[in-house]
Amino acid sequence: MQPTIRFSFLACLLAGLVSVPAARADDDTINPDRPNVANSSQVVGSRRVQLETGVQWDRQRDPDSHVRTLTTPTLLRIGVADALELRVETDGRTIEHASDPASGAHTVSAGWADLSAGVKWHIADQDGMRPSVGLIAEVALPTGSAGLRGSGFRPAVELPLEWDLGHEWSLGLMPGVVRDSDATYGVLAASIGKAFSERLHGFAEVAAPQIGHGTQTLVDAGVAWLVNKDCQVDAMVVHGLNRQTPGLSLAFGVSVRR
Repeated sequence: MQPTIRFSFLACLLAGLVSVPAARADDDTINPDRPNVANSSQVVGSRRVQLETGVQWDRQRDPDSHVRTLTTPTLLRIGVADALELRVETDGRTIEHASDPASGAHTVSAGWADLSAGVKWHIADQDGMRPSVGLIAEVALPTGSAGLRGSGFRPAVELPLEWDLGHEWSLGLMPGVVRDSDATYGVLAASIGKAFSERLHGFAEVAAPQIGHGTQTLVDAGVAWLVNKDCQVDAMVVHGLNRQTPGLSLAFGVSVRR
């Protein structure tokens, strides 16, 4: 576990031991974008700083190769106004183990993923059937290690939509478009959430993080535990639905704010 992740996790647990339980219904409760594909339409709020980080393990098995990848996805959100935030995001440290089933050859590579920088704007709150609406605009920068660095600047736009369905159920939908170095592809995710208690929440999602140019499709499910109003921990399992997507992924993370 990276030092930043370990420190945030321990700080989060310590805060939970000394805090008063907080209800999710509280408007001032932390609302992270991690761990699934669909982001929240909400922003962190003026003069708020929120760190969302974790570890993710992916396994991809093809007839000619077996690949296991460990990443440390991290998102820093800085509120500059009530409806606007700045965002810096990366998959962080990336370690890949690849093996050839036929020969038994095994290689390990490691490096740092590119950074993305952008903004999120909360456009509108829910009003009847009209969803809560957000807009995320960001650009991936060629800042990573040589083996992981993308080519040029790659802009992306996403439109998170959310509905409170009542009875502790919620629905999220997020279309988007990404311009890669040599192609443009779409993004689409739909998630359903359920509050089992004031602290425990679950979700399930169907997503296509890449549509066209090597389409990726997946389903995921997970839980989030509210330690206090400023800290949440989460866990998620992901199953890939095609060969371009890792067959199995596990993610664990923590989100804290001040």
